[in-house]
Amino acid sequence: MLAIAGGKGGVGKTTTALGLSAALDAPVVAADADPDMPDLHALAGVDREPTLSSLDGRDPGAVAQSLPDESGVSVLPAPRIDDADGLDRSLDRLARSGRPAVVDCPAGAGPDAAVPLRAADATLLVTTLCAPALRDAAKTAAMARTLDAPPRGVVLTRTRSAPDAVVDLLGCPVVASVPAAEPPILADEGSRTAYRRLAANLGEDIL
Repeated sequence: MLAIAGGKGGVGKTTTALGLSAALDAPVVAADADPDMPDLHALAGVDREPTLSSLDGRDPGAVAQSLPDESGVSVLPAPRIDDADGLDRSLDRLARSGRPAVVDCPAGAGPDAAVPLRAADATLLVTTLCAPALRDAAKTAAMARTLDAPPRGVVLTRTRSAPDAVVDLLGCPVVASVPAAEPPILADEGSRTAYRRLAANLGEDIL
């Protein structure tokens, strides 16, 4: 299970979770682990229900909704707030299902962000190049290492550059730079190309 994480909201985590999932050749479950700000389902164009909490002993394939125009991607929206206490169990069920999964995490390095990182095998960081976002991404990277979900790379959004200083700060390689684009971002060919390159760089074994 790959956690998509970052220090700040609005840096492109959800777009990256969906863009990477669509770019991978293997069937993938894209899950939203952010009950407070659930937006994966809206970006994916699927219904708000059933959610990640609906697994409860059921196979993800029987619960998740197919991403329109991308039959290889199944989407599990975030649990409702009143079901959020069971998020750790839901993520554990997803991990034990054996299905490759990409999990969109809450922003920051707080307790809510720690829950999906504990369930993940590795982390993909997402950040812009602004100083506050980079500082917060460094905190998220440190937490991911502590929770045994080490960062395998960082995706820089709204840029075409990949400064060496970012590698030094975050302690992992820049695996993709996604150029700025007007919404819908995943309809932009430049963005789609960047996520295809990201998928090729990471490989399916990352999941």
